[in-house]
Amino acid sequence: MPLLSEETKRKLRELNLSEMIEAIDQQSQDIGYSTLSFEDRMKLAIDFVYQKKYNSKVQRLIKIAKLRIPSASFNDIYYTQRNLDKEKLLVLSTGQFLETNSSVIFQGFSGSGKSYLACALGKQVCLQGIRTRYIRIPDLLMLRDEATLKPQGISKLLKKFTNYNVLILDEWLFDVLSEEEQHFIFELIERRHDNSSTIFCTQFKKPDWHQRLGGGVHADAIMDRIVHNAAWIYSGDINMRQLFAENAEKQNQF
Repeated sequence: MPLLSEETKRKLRELNLSEMIEAIDQQSQDIGYSTLSFEDRMKLAIDFVYQKKYNSKVQRLIKIAKLRIPSASFNDIYYTQRNLDKEKLLVLSTGQFLETNSSVIFQGFSGSGKSYLACALGKQVCLQGIRTRYIRIPDLLMLRDEATLKPQGISKLLKKFTNYNVLILDEWLFDVLSEEEQHFIFELIERRHDNSSTIFCTQFKKPDWHQRLGGGVHADAIMDRIVHNAAWIYSGDINMRQLFAENAEKQNQF
């Protein structure tokens, strides 16, 4: 099969179709393709380009997401004697919660694997082409403090985090919020409400939320926009951080 001319390659690169050059070069070097019809070769080339671009898009989305545990995967979730609701997790992995803009809440004690579960779900939605972002609440509030020093800084920050289709908020309610922080969190939750999905990781059960959010009108408003349309997932009975540390220690002994 003839190779593409340099001019044709230039045009394909200009159209951001360098993957097509790779596909055709691959066909030209394999005599097996010579027995295929033009239509079949074109189909295979297009499939190759599509897969390449899809993989690039997914890797870009995972990078943008800034997941705390980028290697987290639903395939590697540990279930043994953990009392995790596997069926509910598998339903979440399909992305159905995105269709209703529902929240997801991973609740459990420190070390129980909340962040891993959230990052696994975040990575799963990245694989579906969904813009996702992970951030710890302390880091988000630090960005808020910095934004107060810039013209329209708070407005721009809210817009940035509102525009993610999925937002993962880790260490939710870990610290008691000031009135200014309560207002900022309320504005963020309000703007995302019914428009996108938010994933929360918290040590605190629902009855503790109101007090942790200040116990006032902001607490009422924030909870009203989260808890009524949320999937609650208990992160299990095992301290995963301790379990993995013990397993690593055993492996080092051999």
